[in-house]
Amino acid sequence: MKIDAIPEAQLYPSSLGDLLKRQLFWLLLLRIILYTLITIISLILLDERFEAIVMPPSLLVLFTLIVYLSTIVSAFTLLHLQSEYRRFGFIQTLFDVVFASMLVYLTGGSLSIFSSVYFFPIISGGLLIPLKGGLFGAATATLLFALVLLLDFFSYLPDYVLLSKFYEQDALSSNIRQFGTRGLTFFLGAFISAMFGTMLRSTTRELSSTKYDFDRLSLLYKIIFDNIGTGILTINREGIITSANNATSDITGQPPGELIGKALKTLFPGMDLTSSSPRNSCDYVRNDKQTLRLGYALTELGPSTGRDDGDENLEEEDVTIITLKDIGEIERLENQMRQAEKLAAIGMMSASIAHDFRNPLAAISGSAQVLADELSSAVSTQPQNYELTKIIVRESDRLADTISSFLKFARPENIKRDWFLLRTCVDDILQVCKADQKWPATCSIVLQIDANFRVWGDEKQLFGVISQLVQNALSFCPKGNEKLELSSSTIRVADNQELCLIQISDNGSGVDPNDIQKIFEPFYTSRSDGTGLGLAIAKQVIEGHNGSIAVEKSELGGACFTLILPLEIELDD
Repeated sequence: MKIDAIPEAQLYPSSLGDLLKRQLFWLLLLRIILYTLITIISLILLDERFEAIVMPPSLLVLFTLIVYLSTIVSAFTLLHLQSEYRRFGFIQTLFDVVFASMLVYLTGGSLSIFSSVYFFPIISGGLLIPLKGGLFGAATATLLFALVLLLDFFSYLPDYVLLSKFYEQDALSSNIRQFGTRGLTFFLGAFISAMFGTMLRSTTRELSSTKYDFDRLSLLYKIIFDNIGTGILTINREGIITSANNATSDITGQPPGELIGKALKTLFPGMDLTSSSPRNSCDYVRNDKQTLRLGYALTELGPSTGRDDGDENLEEEDVTIITLKDIGEIERLENQMRQAEKLAAIGMMSASIAHDFRNPLAAISGSAQVLADELSSAVSTQPQNYELTKIIVRESDRLADTISSFLKFARPENIKRDWFLLRTCVDDILQVCKADQKWPATCSIVLQIDANFRVWGDEKQLFGVISQLVQNALSFCPKGNEKLELSSSTIRVADNQELCLIQISDNGSGVDPNDIQKIFEPFYTSRSDGTGLGLAIAKQVIEGHNGSIAVEKSELGGACFTLILPLEIELDD
């Protein structure tokens, strides 16, 4: 809802009312001050050297007490009043006019030196209640002043006034002229006070509207500042934190109140405040020892230029705004994007390799094999040629395997899930591995897989993954003391879902904790004869099964690779 559409009474429900109430209290205070001064002046004018008619001391004290008592009662009434301030203002204006008329009547009527007191209720009424209050005061003052002049004309005045040597009865024409002059000045004063009262009311409305907008903007700023997802904090020129929002508290793990007053360098030692780059980053270690990767940006707010406030001593504080964000997830996504770009490049390269090298390589390998068969009969006479031919065949096969790995990683096969026995699959894997001439006879293998343990997945693809992990584990085992262990188990997690765990452990050198994430990246390898695609393909296949692969230190002392696969509910036929 727009501010302009809100009714005035709703927009300023208390500001104008509270202002009028405060003004009425000021009116009562000014009345006390005015009549106190009048009492002091009257006591001074009792000296006959002053040609003035004043009340006797006893009557003066009584009159002053009446004014005081009525003012005190009015103040207590106003203190407990919750509304109807305008009506109260009209009543107080009437009281002031009556007090002024009594004062003029008791001090000589037309000869009173206090007739200007009438302007007090007229001006105050016009300021408190623009136009109506001033006109009401002017009208009542004119009527009561006319009554005083009429009583004066017929000599209905106190005896001390009539017997005073300063009293002279004016003619009717003089009273009429005085009535006209006073009445005109009363209404002129009413219009002038109404004009100033209208300006005051308009200014009050604008101030109230501005305050309302400012309060609403302040509240909006506070809500945005506290609820924005980006951490925001400000520091002064000494590097002391002056404000922090809730997002900063979530990042640092400390309440905003504890952050304020701390030095930025003690909280973020890796932050460079002199950097002009729009994107900066640093590591932050929380109290719970968790390390976050933070991105931050600096914005300096210096003193405003071209400003002339007329106060040369006014200093503006330099403020630096720092925005913080945990970019660990962003960097992970950026790495994934780079990985996707790398995979796309691999796909294009593998397609080119398959097209340009596969057929010629097959021809080279076949020709070399034929040549090797022919030279095998003459190995005793030409052993060198036979060995060279065998090298050509071996390296051609290795290059063909590398091309196949490229193609398998760039364009993975479709997954065809079914239930199969894991123990049978592992036995086939070990049989193929042991048939290789490079398989060491000293290798000890322990199988902890139940013969009836079933897995839900693509047996062909999982055969390749487990085979790759077994060959990879063997390559890191100490020569002459190779130990491998394969086990399986199931666990139950949230939502009553069962997971299958397949573990391959070895007694090799293990995996450096800093390299755990890198070993699954394409082309990353620590083996001189490796392509760096084996573990990347394994991870790709397992994730295609909606599973995951993890690595940790094994009980044998080396690495333990764990394949985590979901198990579907097996339906009875």
